[in-house]
Amino acid sequence: MSESRKKLGVFLVAVAIWAVVTPSMWRDLNRRSASQVRGPKWLWWIASSNLTGSVAYWTFGRRKTD
Repeated sequence: MSESRKKLGVFLVAVAIWAVVTPSMWRDLNRRSASQVRGPKWLWWIASSNLTGSVAYWTFGRRKTD
């Protein structure tokens, strides 16, 4: 397998993961109140433009609910 095909494969996997993680993040962000989110919600919307921001939201951006 050529190097360019490997890179394309990695890219397509990353896009597929982003396409699943990000819309679920948007739904969660819409349903939560501002007090349940660490930081401003608008900032998380901007961060969701890449996979790292979406993963950061799931890892650090949500406050525990009672």
